[in-house]
Amino acid sequence: MKVKGVNLGNWLVLEKWMSPALFDGTTAEDEYYLPTQLSKEVYEARIKMHRAEYITEGDFVRIKSMGMDAVRIPVPYFIFGDREPFIGCIEELDKAFNWAERYGLQVLIDLHTVPDSQNGFDNGGISGVCKWSQQPEEVEFVLNVLEKLAERYGTRKGLWGIEVVNEPILEDMWETMNVPERYPAVDPEKAKGTKPNTLEFIRQFYLDAYDRIRKYMSEEKYVVIHDAFALKAWKDFMREDKYKGVVLDTHQYLMMAEMDGCKQTVEGYLSYIQEHYVKDIQEMEEYFPVICGEWCLFNSLAVGRDTKGGQSVLNGVEGMSEEQMSDEKKKEIYQAVAKAQLEAWNAGSGYFYWSYKLLTDTVNTDGWIGWDSWDLGRCVDFGWFPTEK
Repeated sequence: MKVKGVNLGNWLVLEKWMSPALFDGTTAEDEYYLPTQLSKEVYEARIKMHRAEYITEGDFVRIKSMGMDAVRIPVPYFIFGDREPFIGCIEELDKAFNWAERYGLQVLIDLHTVPDSQNGFDNGGISGVCKWSQQPEEVEFVLNVLEKLAERYGTRKGLWGIEVVNEPILEDMWETMNVPERYPAVDPEKAKGTKPNTLEFIRQFYLDAYDRIRKYMSEEKYVVIHDAFALKAWKDFMREDKYKGVVLDTHQYLMMAEMDGCKQTVEGYLSYIQEHYVKDIQEMEEYFPVICGEWCLFNSLAVGRDTKGGQSVLNGVEGMSEEQMSDEKKKEIYQAVAKAQLEAWNAGSGYFYWSYKLLTDTVNTDGWIGWDSWDLGRCVDFGWFPTEK
């Protein structure tokens, strides 16, 4: 099994930096606060328009033509429309399955957000809050969502698998990312009691989620668990015979490598990829098929300044307002890190690029030079990313 795919990020789960216009006229930094600052009518109209236009049938045709064979689709916990004021999006997922099956793509459903968040990131639905795992009734709510998704799609030809929760955070990464400062909570009262999850909790949640999903999903479809930013912590996990088709997902971004001390040069990136990504993935492949479910070509060298782990103008970090290097030089950097990273994921069981497209205007908006590399469509068109038909 080797999978080559791309994430449909910012379609059903919003990320402000990927689609800033959606947040116009509000101070909301995340999906949770957006409906609190718009009237119901305006909010619903915006969301419906965004979902209808951001990803369409033509995108599935294009993704297939890029040589991809799968899409990872982040979905929110309110996908079934049972959490006011948010609007469900199960119809969109139904459409995506029909398109995927028509054009020969597979779908990995990725539960990207949970109530009160599993990580405190803006992409966890609410910035600076991380309390989900402390609320048994919300944990049960999420298990029910997974069960309903498995029941609905478990036998679909187009289903590759279900990822039970995206990027739950443990203490180490909480401190590395300095979550409370990087993603300040809007409402300190709501954030009270916020702290990282424990490994014990996440393990138990994965076991419970596996049982709930497998009831409806055949064994050749995968149950995907995220490594919680601790790739090697899973060697003794799910060793029993009953666990079949479990895939371990690790997210590896060069900006995180930079935070880990990786030198911001092509040589620095290549040796880090070899020393860390390749070795760690090979080591863990003995236990699970390992995929890199999120990665991209973005790096500080091509931006022209240290981005402090991918912080942007949204985090109050000044970006570059003009290109620091020629298109040719940029292409060389991106091609080199693309080749090395693709070889690393090949040492495992494949990858999903983050992300398929970006609506940030990196040309006319000050401070976004270099961020176009998050957009796979542009990477392919500029010849940064190799495509094999």
